[in-house]
Amino acid sequence: MRDLGAGFHYLLKGQRWVARHGKQYGFGLIPGLITLVLYLGALVSLATWGEDMVSWATPFADGWSSPWQGLFRGFLAVLLFALALLLAVLTFTAVTLLIGQPFYESLSEKVDRDVSPDGTAPESGLPLWRELWISARDSLRILIRAGLWAVLLFALGFVPVAGQTVVPVLGFFVTGFFLTEELTAVALQRRDIDLRARLALLRSRKALVWGFGTPLGLSFLVPFVAVFLMPGAVAGATLMARELLGEENRDEDRDEDSDENTQDEEEPVPGP
Repeated sequence: MRDLGAGFHYLLKGQRWVARHGKQYGFGLIPGLITLVLYLGALVSLATWGEDMVSWATPFADGWSSPWQGLFRGFLAVLLFALALLLAVLTFTAVTLLIGQPFYESLSEKVDRDVSPDGTAPESGLPLWRELWISARDSLRILIRAGLWAVLLFALGFVPVAGQTVVPVLGFFVTGFFLTEELTAVALQRRDIDLRARLALLRSRKALVWGFGTPLGLSFLVPFVAVFLMPGAVAGATLMARELLGEENRDEDRDEDSDENTQDEEEPVPGP
């Protein structure tokens, strides 16, 4: 329970950090807005032509009498849209981080410098194209894992009682874990920690991870909220990554006083 509360605390700390650093927050909104437009377009297209896709995929039902044909295909269309919505929640963070790699990388470095006792931040030393390739490769691996979990939970949803009670709760915890992995990857990749090691690190503190990612995943179900929470989520995940690695932080109270005095002197985050 203590780790659950600590994870949620890091989520709040990240939002407070970007609230004190307005320029970083503004730059951090751009990738989320781009991803939101892409996802809305895809979901609207699915809602518009979903029934046509189901009809094309179920030619065996062409000869069914009314109302069974309409009920069957309507049910499949709703299931298709629900699965697409679940996958959108699971993949939104990965796609946003991939699009906004330069933005969030710079934001995460700023957080590291802000809380590090010596004012420095780890650097990968890799060229941008190499960082993008590693991020895309690891994101694809995570999306495959998340997709398998989504299909499994979707199938378990048909189990009476448990499918309507236990399975949705498990779904949010699974979503929270994968969201946290994607967000902490921004800071951990700069420290040359590969995907296998990152997953092992997160599994060692599952309650901390769930406390951070599960409420974030729930909030992402509210339209447009994900866009505005992403910059703070990256900041909070960076702070949590430092704890997972046992890295020392400066005194928190002193940091907040310093932030208030130097907010107007911040340097803007470079664009991509």
